[in-house]
Amino acid sequence: MAGPQTMFDKIWNRHVIVQRDDGQCLLYIDRHLAHDGSFHAFTMLRQDDRSVRRPQQVFATPDHYSPTDVRTIDAIENDELREKVAILDENAKEFGVPHFGIDDERMGIVHVIGPELGITQPGIFLVCGDSHTSTHGAMGAIACGIGASEVAHVLATQCLWQSKPKTMRITVNGTIGFGVTGKDVILAIIGQISAAGGAGYAIEYAGSGIEQLSMEGRLTVSNMSIEAGCRMGIIAPDQKTYDYLEGRPYAPKGAEWDKALAYWKTLPTDDGATFDREVTVDGDAIAPMVTWGNSPENVIQVTDVVPDPAQEPNAERRESMLNALDYMDLKAGMPMSEVAVDRVFIGSCTNSRIEDLRLAADVVKGRRAVVPSMISPGSTQVKAAAEAEGLDKIFADAGFEWRHSACSMCVGLNGDSVDPGVRTASTSNRNFRGRQGPGSRTHLVSPAMAAAAAVTGKFTDVRQLMEEK
Repeated sequence: MAGPQTMFDKIWNRHVIVQRDDGQCLLYIDRHLAHDGSFHAFTMLRQDDRSVRRPQQVFATPDHYSPTDVRTIDAIENDELREKVAILDENAKEFGVPHFGIDDERMGIVHVIGPELGITQPGIFLVCGDSHTSTHGAMGAIACGIGASEVAHVLATQCLWQSKPKTMRITVNGTIGFGVTGKDVILAIIGQISAAGGAGYAIEYAGSGIEQLSMEGRLTVSNMSIEAGCRMGIIAPDQKTYDYLEGRPYAPKGAEWDKALAYWKTLPTDDGATFDREVTVDGDAIAPMVTWGNSPENVIQVTDVVPDPAQEPNAERRESMLNALDYMDLKAGMPMSEVAVDRVFIGSCTNSRIEDLRLAADVVKGRRAVVPSMISPGSTQVKAAAEAEGLDKIFADAGFEWRHSACSMCVGLNGDSVDPGVRTASTSNRNFRGRQGPGSRTHLVSPAMAAAAAVTGKFTDVRQLMEEK
């Protein structure tokens, strides 16, 4: 009889078709998500005269290149963007792949609509040609990003060669405090283990701090696992997961639901199972976080001061800190709460779900944005839900720009970008140099913290604004 197993091992082993002597495994892929950057893979299929092996297990939507100001292909003014969105539509039709086009009510950022539509489910193996595919691990799935040639391989075979990673469990103990979100939790984790701390591992997040997060908060945590250096971040399914999934379009129904639920309940890690590495995080100590440099690991609490490179004993890291402060135009010792922002972006696959928008709306209601601020909901359904609740009016009254769904200013491929030297409070996942546009200065924060920056013009401890209400 097999001994205690981790959740990751249970799911991985179930999907192994064959394992080579060198350890490489051929894995069966349950779900494959494709976006408008997948045109290279479809071109490879066409050149090799191949078809999509199981088209009904592939789901496509335009998000990276889709503009946030229009909702039809013909209305896209930029020739390159219009071509990218149109090509996905054409490829989906040619290869018989389900497609949620720019004018479809199910359209949205691929990592938002997967869970939202019930495509993502516990126990499955899911891939997408995007690094933040780790998002879907919050549903109790193994999910990872793959390259263009791998996308073509999965399209053609429904299988993928991969090496099995080691396993790490990050246990967040204690209670997540007032004004603290899943974004703050994952930023605190990355700050503790570093941006390379998860390299070579599949991370399982556990502990009371993770259990108390909503599904939206867990999706944010898993989303940024890639920023900790790993490709997969998984969270055990529980009643919150089941309640979130039940009734969604692609979720099992009737007897199939009962059968699936029985299987899902077997997935959590067995007592006594061992991990290659264990990390403990003090959830009680996590506060609203802000990044200061050009890596998600360059993060501090909003109540802290910008760190001093002179205090860093490692010469290489000290030089990196100096370069980051120069690029970000910050000085060591500056209180983070005194750093002014030039604009605010709320959106991306990290923080654009309905709960994220509710948190931001709670902060801005009755207040006015003092810097240009833009919101791009994570999907057309999220946008509709927000409008049904009147959140769009709250944002409009506060002076925010209310847009359509797309990856938008997270990566800046669709025309939404930041000018050189502009400092942005962003709910996205990467603060790399030029990520939001050449010369842009990006600070990662939660939706509530972004909203606080919008109405104060600087990084402000959102708990102060929440307490005032």
